Amino acid sequence: MTPGQASVEPSLPTAVFVQDGAVWLPSVLSRGPWDPRSQHGGAPSALFAYLAEKALPEPGWQLTRLSIELIKPVPVAPLTVQHETHPGRSTTRMTIGLYADGVLVARAHALLLRGQPLALPADLPGWSPAQLLPGPSECSEQMFIPGLPPGVSFYESAMERLLAQGDMNRPGPAAAWFRLKVPMVQGQPTSPAMLAAAAADFGNGLSWVLPADRYLFANADLSLHLHRPPKGEWVGLLAETQADGGGAGTTLTRLYDVHGPVGVAIQSLVLRERSAAPSAAAKAG
Repeated sequence: MTPGQASVEPSLPTAVFVQDGAVWLPSVLSRGPWDPRSQHGGAPSALFAYLAEKALPEPGWQLTRLSIELIKPVPVAPLTVQHETHPGRSTTRMTIGLYADGVLVARAHALLLRGQPLALPADLPGWSPAQLLPGPSECSEQMFIPGLPPGVSFYESAMERLLAQGDMNRPGPAAAWFRLKVPMVQGQPTSPAMLAAAAADFGNGLSWVLPADRYLFANADLSLHLHRPPKGEWVGLLAETQADGGGAGTTLTRLYDVHGPVGVAIQSLVLRERSAAPSAAAKAG
């Protein structure tokens, strides 16, 4: 863990995933908030980032895009991986499939770019706001999502969450800082891209517009775009959600570190009344 990183409860596992040969074993820290049998979307998202970066044969590449399709609820059960790589001189593309009992449950398309430093003008325009304020050192209120049941989960047990902007008791845009309490993969460092992928899946919960005790707002996918890897142990999310009565929604999230913007994430949401389709909650991220 990074120095100063929050610690997990002693009785809980020390990592989200453990690799056993060709099999990946998720711990209870990967659980989603609704169904203890299914993972939170941030857990497989970070695992996909790890697999994409691990497959590169040489340094100098950076993960720029990670598009994840949550095809079925990803179980808290042994998983296997299928990997396909399409290398190039400046870009490498990968398709990674995650399987449970031989069934495809999630798939990621990764784009990695070969870095090439260049000088940029000092007054180059960019996103607004240029920084997410206040920073994590100035935040003390824990971010929570009203209506989620308590218990051991990726949301509650593996991530530390500090509210930076907004009021979680009210629907609408909000901002928060996230850092991991434990490594994503046992015995392996958590890369900046892995941290960004783990945090990005929280955008729809952070900027909720429908009460979680009455509605589901599960994300069926996550598309993460990074123009640079975040620096430090914290990733900030500035998120807003748009819902439609037809049953679909979109969450747009800007990602920051303490130095400024690092990327953007988009989630496609499946909106349902909870009484109408309780099983869909298992895919919520």
